[in-house]
Amino acid sequence: MSLEDALGRLSAKLPAFEPGHVWLAGAGPGAAGCLTLDVIAALSQADAIVYDALVDSSVLAAARSDAKLHFAGKRGGDNRSARQDDITALLIHLARERLRVLRLKGGDPYIFGRGGEEALALAQASVPFRILPGVTSAFAALANAGIPATMRGFNKAIVLATGHAAGTPDDLDWATLARTGQPIVVYMGLKNLPEIAAELMAGGLSPSTPVAVIVAATTPVERVLVATLADVAERAAAGGFVSPALIVVGDIVSMRAELAGAAVEAKSA
Repeated sequence: MSLEDALGRLSAKLPAFEPGHVWLAGAGPGAAGCLTLDVIAALSQADAIVYDALVDSSVLAAARSDAKLHFAGKRGGDNRSARQDDITALLIHLARERLRVLRLKGGDPYIFGRGGEEALALAQASVPFRILPGVTSAFAALANAGIPATMRGFNKAIVLATGHAAGTPDDLDWATLARTGQPIVVYMGLKNLPEIAAELMAGGLSPSTPVAVIVAATTPVERVLVATLADVAERAAAGGFVSPALIVVGDIVSMRAELAGAAVEAKSA
């Protein structure tokens, strides 16, 4: 039985994309293998695709050949990044042109993806929309790197945090997060990693706490660095680690070495 046969049997149960509608979809962490069937169906039907910088080219390859692609990528500190107001205006404009509009985001649209903001703007403009969940980058990145997000005896919760505001008045209280004793997964934090690590240690985390930095998760160029809270920022900088990256802080990182002998490892630094 071929993959095409299996997908063909499922196609009748997949949702139909109506003209004038916008679907806010999660493209997963990178690799096309992490796409959901609903998102694949959306790619096969969309007239226009508005996609983020974190969407891998292998994902876009599943789109219709005549679909119009609109890049709407954001990069921290880059003045050329698309403005959020412009992105939502484009979605509304394309929908009112009676196009089937796919808004494609890395990870899941509702986890640090501004999906809620875009859904609210569409609702206020009376544009029909649908949310297609995606595999969130945090959990996919950890799994692919051989790090269980939860592990009996290690943690009873996990914290997802954004690190882009570290060192500003809008910053999180990292000391409070440190005192939870639970693993922390930091999105958009590589640039501010020295400040984040220092705040976590000031909050009580041991300098020897294991930390992983995962770059370009699930893609062929994925890199993984395992270090300690005391030296991770220096080692990441020395290793040339760049965004997109996720930072995992906590004892669950130590499981990577335990599981390495029986699993196919990601490329390490």
